[in-house]
Formats: sequence, structure tokens, C-alpha cells
Amino acid sequence: MKIEEVEEEIFFKQKVRLISIFMSVLDVHVNRMPIDGRVTYFNYQRGKFHRAFKDDASYENEQTVIGIENPRTRLLFKQIAGIIARRIVCPVREGWKVQKGERFGMIKFGSRVDIFLPNNVNLLVKLNEHVKAGETIIGTY
Repeated sequence: MKIEEVEEEIFFKQKVRLISIFMSVLDVHVNRMPIDGRVTYFNYQRGKFHRAFKDDASYENEQTVIGIENPRTRLLFKQIAGIIARRIVCPVREGWKVQKGERFGMIKFGSRVDIFLPNNVNLLVKLNEHVKAGETIIGTY
């Protein structure tokens, strides 16, 4: 896992914290909603299939980008396909109401999830920590 500050230009249009979670072919690739809210942004982007841990994968690889808002906060995250299976499953669409912890899709084998968080989120994870979907709390707001 990687943590860094980046300029996010799609949803927040400002500096935010980026949490990148890399999944090996041995990890569980089911993705869960990080917060309750409404999907206010959705975009599927065709792309390349670099190794998911490479920095350019976040911008060049095939991906879905999902923005969620609720009365207390908002966040943006990406499902990023990797080099091996090259497939994202994501039925989510703009306007959907979602619940924290709800399964919403998967990225097949050797992939990455990027989570963009506003700076007011208190991070509960550390650099290189191993996280588990539905169990590890990334941060609080």
C-alpha cells in the first residue's frame, strides 16, 4: 500500500491524499463500498495494462472511476486493471445509493484500487500495511 498527496483533477479539483492498494494474484479481488452515500460520478476508461504497482497505471490503465458523496464527506476511487487478467467487473452507475461495506464489483487478478480522500479524513492505515476488504478501516471523518 502506498500513501501520498496528489492533485486530483476530476472530482475534488484540489490536493488530496491518495491511498493505493495493490492486489497480487493471490489476494481476494472483491471490492466493497468505502462509505454510505450516492454515486455522483462514474466513468469507465479504456486503457493500457501496465503492472498495477507502476505509477502510470493509475492514469493509463483500464479503469472505472467512482465518486461518492454523503452529507458529511465525499471520496473518489478507481478500480484499476492489471497486466494479468485485464478485467474489471463494476455494475455501479451514477445516481445509485450505496452502503459502506456493500460488495460492488471486482478486479480480476493482479490489480489496484486508488482511493482519493479529502485532507480532513483521519487515516487509520500506515504505509505498506496489508489491508482486507470489509475488515480494515482506512480512515474516519
